[in-house]
Amino acid sequence: MSFSNYLEEKTLNHFFKNIPTTSPGAVYLALYISDPTEFDTGTEVSGGGYSRQIVNFGANTTSGNKTVITNNADIQFNVAESSWGTITHMGIRDSQTGGNLLVYAPFSVSRAIETGDQFYIPTGKISISLD
Repeated sequence: MSFSNYLEEKTLNHFFKNIPTTSPGAVYLALYISDPTEFDTGTEVSGGGYSRQIVNFGANTTSGNKTVITNNADIQFNVAESSWGTITHMGIRDSQTGGNLLVYAPFSVSRAIETGDQFYIPTGKISISLD
């Protein structure tokens, strides 16, 4: 996953300029039909019963030279009440609505969500790493 400009600025200011920042109480998975980019300019799914879902992460682990966290529970979106379009990217945001994009990544395979479909991500499939 890539950091958004928002998170990059907060991180640099916090650690190198002694400007405090508050971590969000929860983080949410957002689905996109276009690349959100580091500028948070993508098109998020809207309507049709869509809402962002809470993501919980497990303890940090080490994989090679990287520190990694992964989601420690399944993430299940509501059943689509209408077409959501083709899901191409995901983002982790700091609020259930609005808020700031923290990290983002493309899905390895895009998926069209039609009426009656349900988008689901199993435990351990969202991975954020730093090296």
